[in-house]
Amino acid sequence: MNIAIAIIVSGLTLGAMYAVSSISLSLLWGTLGVLNMAQGAFLVIGGYAAFTATSMLGLPAPVAILFTIVIGALTGLITYFGLVRLLLNRPGFETAVIIGTFGLSLIVENLVLRTYGAYPFAQPLAVHGGIDIAKSYIPYQNMVILLGSILVMGILALALNRTRMGRAIRATAQNSAAAQLMGVPIARIFLQVFLIAGVLAAISGAMLSSITTLSPTMGYDPMLKAFIVCVVAGLGNVYGALAASFMIGLIEANVEFFLGVKFGFPLLLLLIILTLIWRPSGIFGRSAMARQ
Repeated sequence: MNIAIAIIVSGLTLGAMYAVSSISLSLLWGTLGVLNMAQGAFLVIGGYAAFTATSMLGLPAPVAILFTIVIGALTGLITYFGLVRLLLNRPGFETAVIIGTFGLSLIVENLVLRTYGAYPFAQPLAVHGGIDIAKSYIPYQNMVILLGSILVMGILALALNRTRMGRAIRATAQNSAAAQLMGVPIARIFLQVFLIAGVLAAISGAMLSSITTLSPTMGYDPMLKAFIVCVVAGLGNVYGALAASFMIGLIEANVEFFLGVKFGFPLLLLLIILTLIWRPSGIFGRSAMARQ
C-alpha cells in the first residue's frame, strides 16, 4: 500500500506539472497553429522570477507568486509584440515562428547564465515537510503542486467556457477565418493567448524548480515532455492534453519505480511512436477530412 501511494503521488505530481506546461503549448497550436520552441525558456523565466522575488527582493510567498505571474504575462506580451506580430500574415509564418522562438530560447538561456551564473540554485518558494499516509511519506510541496495545478486549470477552464474572451479563443481555434468574418479581433486573441501561455509556463517553471533545482537549462526536459504530451493527446486539444498529462505522469512514475529512471524517457518515446502509428492525430484528436 505504501509503495502504491508513493507511485500515485509521484505520478500525479508529474502529471500536474506536465499539464500546466502542455496546455499552454496546446493553446498556442490550437489558436495560431504554431509550436513555441521558447516554451522551455518561459519555464526558466518563471522559475528565476520566483527565486528573485523571494531571495533577492524578500517578498512573501503570495506576493512572489503574483510577481511570477506578472513576469510570465510580460514574457508572453514581449514575445508577441517583439516577434510573432512582426511575422503575422507573412509567407511561411509557422516555420518562421518556430525558428524565431528557438532563437529567443537561446537568448534567454544566455541572459540567465550571465545574470545568475551556471550554478544551480534551490527554489526558496517551496513548502517544507510532509505527512505520513499508510507508512508512506508525502511531501507538502507535492500536494501544493497538485492543488495549485488543479486551481490554475480550473480557472482556465472557467475562462475558456464562461467568458467572452474564452468563447472568442475557442472560435478562433475552430476556424480563424470564420471567426474574423464574425467580428472576432484575431490579433487581440493571439495576444491574449500568448499572455495566457506565458503565465502558465511561468507557473509551471516555479512549480518544477521547487522540487528540482534552478538552472539556465532546466526548461529543456519539461519542454520535451510537454511536446510528448501534446503529440499523444493531439496537437491543439487542450482537454486532451490535460488527460494525457496525468496519464503519462502515472506511467512514467510506475516505469521509473519498477524498471529504473533510465527507462522513463525511452518509454515515452515508444509511446509517441505507437501513438503516431495507431492514432496519427493523437489519442484525443480528430482526423481531418477533406472533400474533393
